[in-house]
Order: sequence, then structure tokens, then C-alpha cells
Amino acid sequence: MDIHADHELPLRGQRPTAVTIGAYDGVHLGHRAILASVRERAARDGLETVVITFDRHPAEVVRPDSAPRLLTDLEQKLELLATTGIDHAVVVRFDEERAKEPAEDFVEEVIGAGLAARQVVVGEDFHFGHLRQGNVALLTEMGHRLGFEVLGHHLVGADGTDARDDTQVSSTAIRRALVEGRLADANAMLGRPHEMRGPVVAGDRRGRELGFPTANVAVPERMLMPADGIYAGWLGCYDPDDGSDRSGPDQPGPVQHDTAWWPAAIYVGHRPTFYDEGAGVLLEVHVLDFEGDLYGRHVRVRFTDRLREDRRFDDVEALAEQLRRDVDEARRLLTASVPVGES
Repeated sequence: MDIHADHELPLRGQRPTAVTIGAYDGVHLGHRAILASVRERAARDGLETVVITFDRHPAEVVRPDSAPRLLTDLEQKLELLATTGIDHAVVVRFDEERAKEPAEDFVEEVIGAGLAARQVVVGEDFHFGHLRQGNVALLTEMGHRLGFEVLGHHLVGADGTDARDDTQVSSTAIRRALVEGRLADANAMLGRPHEMRGPVVAGDRRGRELGFPTANVAVPERMLMPADGIYAGWLGCYDPDDGSDRSGPDQPGPVQHDTAWWPAAIYVGHRPTFYDEGAGVLLEVHVLDFEGDLYGRHVRVRFTDRLREDRRFDDVEALAEQLRRDVDEARRLLTASVPVGES
């Protein structure tokens, strides 16, 4: 998949296109259903495929105080989009000027003149432009004049079929599931394990003192952390500056060959046994049967199973005993599963 900035439009040598537009946070199963429709229409009409997305979530500009935490940052989003068979991604810089742009101007300049669109596929509830005044009806009306057809795609459930409002796959529904501790539901809607990324930084070595050394992962505040608790999953190291590492380890596409993955017990929480309320949330990963130094390494943490809620213990001995049980359970679950990155 070729990646372009919006100021590069029109693309040199580009044929007419089938286009979809959206924030695509998470690139979940609902998104993939829309992208499949884009590919089908493009194959039928001999078009190139394009996904238009944004360099940040539009809500971060339009309503920053209530903007949602993200399921994927821009880098991971583009990596996931690259696994879907789409030819091009156009990343639109979303700033205050863009937020005030009339929906009609965006359609004419980007979809029409910029991409020579012949097919446009979006979710049936899609809105865009200043004050969200653009929608499927506006796209359809302008398409008659600019020469493109519009499909407002039905929203789907985790099984890929049309779904009612309360069972539809959406980024909002996935965020809600993660916050409520329903990891299995979130992963089912994502079609993959939820993932967090960041560098390993120095901590206060509480885990080492308890016999369970952990890698403390610094996750950007704008990313959505799952609910506090203990999880089983996988930790993988990667080089963020290696341009060849453009897709997830269990996704098709060019992945750097030295990516290593280890089973892990994962902690998300505020460590209530040691700290009063108000302590910041931490992501700590105990890598099973690992000896080595991860400080400074960039890692991916994938959450496959939720073991229990976080809670306060009366003393460190009780906490250490529970951690031993947690690690044993994580080992049992992960030994019975296919390691991430393998098939």
C-alpha cells in the first residue's frame, strides 16, 4: 500500500478510484467489511482503491475535552490498513482549518478533483465536514454531478453480517468493552488481540522485589488502556525506525525477520497495595522464562485473555502468592494457544 499526504493529490499516473473515508481507529471488522466492498467495486470497474484517513482523530481538534482515547495510533493504523489489499492510503492533516471546511469543498477537492473517484463506500452513519453536515445523502447528491456512485454500507456485527444497533461493531463499542473489562468482546470485534505500544522505561522495581520482574511500558496518554486487571498475552520487540516493519506479526505483509515474541503476564493498574488513589495507571509486563534487558526497547503488548480484576492485598506476601497463581494461569492459557506471529 502506498501512503500519501493530502497535499500530494492528485496522484501521479493514478487511474480513477474507488474510495472510502474515515478515522478507521482500530481497523476493526466493521472497517474491514467496508474495505472489502471497496475492493469488490474496484475490481468490477477496473479502479484503484484508496482509503482516506486522518493524521489524528478529528475529535481531538473539534472537541478535545471529550475526544476518545485511541485504539491505534497513526503508524499502527496504516500497518493494519496495509494488510487489507487497498492500493493507496491518503492521510489528511486534520487541523482547525480543515475542521471548518464545508463538506462540499472536501468532496470536490479531495474526492472529485484529487482522486477522480468513481465509487465511494462509507458506513451508513458516516458524517464529515464542518459541524458534521456531510453524510451519505450529500455524497450521493454530489456524486451525480461529479461522476461517482455511493454505497452507504450497512454496519455489521462480529460475525460480519448486518447487525442491530446494540450489536454493531464500532470503535465506540470496542472502547466500551475494553473499559468495562470485556476483553474477549473487544478482541472479537477487532478481529485480533488489542495491542499497546511504547518504550520500556525504568520503574521502581516492585516486581523484581516480589520475584516477578516486569517491563514498564510507557504508553502515550492518548491511547486507550484496557480496564485495570491482570491479563495473559504476548510481548514483542520491534524497531520503530525500521521501515520494513509495516504490519502486525500475525498479518500478511513485510515484517522484520528479527521480531521476537514471548508469552507474558500483563498488569494494568494503579498498584493499590502500594499506593493510595490518585497514582497513575501503569502497564507492566512480566515476560515468562525471559532473561535479558528490555530497557529502552520498543515493544508491542498484545492482550489475549483477562485473568482477574486488580485489587488491594493486605500484605506483599499475599500479593506475591496471587502473582504466582496469575503467572501459572497465564502460562497455561498461552501454552495451549498458537503464539502470536505464528500460524
